[in-house]
Order: sequence, then C-alpha cells, then structure tokens
Amino acid sequence: MPDVDPHLYEQFVRRLSSHEGRLKAFLRSFLPRWEDVEEAVQETSLVAWKKFAQFDPNTDFGAWLLTIGRFEALKIRRALFKDRLVFREDLWDLILEEGALEADRLETERRALDGCLGKLQPQQRDWLVAAYQPGTKLHEVAEASGRSSVAFYKTIQRLRALLLECIQRQITAESRV
Repeated sequence: MPDVDPHLYEQFVRRLSSHEGRLKAFLRSFLPRWEDVEEAVQETSLVAWKKFAQFDPNTDFGAWLLTIGRFEALKIRRALFKDRLVFREDLWDLILEEGALEADRLETERRALDGCLGKLQPQQRDWLVAAYQPGTKLHEVAEASGRSSVAFYKTIQRLRALLLECIQRQITAESRV
C-alpha cells in the first residue's frame, strides 16, 4: 500500500473488526439476503477506509460506521427494488434508526454477558458453554460432568438466572453513567 501510514491502517482495521458484527447485525435488519449484507459490509468498509483520515477519533467509530452502512444499504435496496413498490425514504430512515438502536442494545447485552461469564467459576462457564453448543444433548453433557441429568439441568437453570441478574445489574449500572 503506497503512501499509507501503517499506523493509520492498523488503527482502521482494529476498529473495523471490532464493529463488524454490530455492522452485520444492523445491515441484516433491513437487507433481505446475506449476500446483500456482505456486499453492504464490503462497500461500507471501502467508503470508511477512504474517509478514515477525516474521522474524528474523539467520536464513536461504531456510530460513524453504521451511518456509512446505512447509506450503502439504501443504495443496495434501491437497486434491488427498483421496479417494485417499496417504502418511502423517510420510512426506511425510521427503520434504520430502529435497527441502529437494536444493534446498540444487542452490543451492550453481549458485553454484559461477556463480563458476567468472566465472573463465573471456570467449571460453571465450561458447563454453560458446553450446554449451549449447537447439536448438544444436555444429558450427554450432564453425563460427562458426572451429574445426573436432573441435577445438571437445575445447575444450568441456576447459572442462567445468575447470568440474567448480573447482566441486568451491569446494564443498569452502565445506563447510569
């Protein structure tokens, strides 16, 4: 990459990767296919890189990225639905605003969950992770843990309740700040 400050490039890539999941969730909330989401993510990334030198580091990179994503998604929607009856532009703006709020809420909940999982004992965390793996049969995880299915299920239920309380406390505490 000629004439690109490596520090600036690294800073951009770090910020982009830390917000990519949030961007995809936001874009998926109003684009019909995953292919469209991927295209919007690519276009958003390109535009963001081109404008990154103008980005104010004292502002929210995620919000800035979602704004760019919003415009890129609107371009894709216009192309997809050129000949069909579609929502007015102001209605899409409202839907996009709601999508951004939802993406923020999900990100806040994900951070709280990560923090609360970190407060559990390693064995408890391992049980929860094992219990929620795709295709997992709870009785097999219980057997591997050396507990009966009923006892293990009750343990998982208690851990879920503890996590929910912790997440709610953490989100409440964050909202006060």
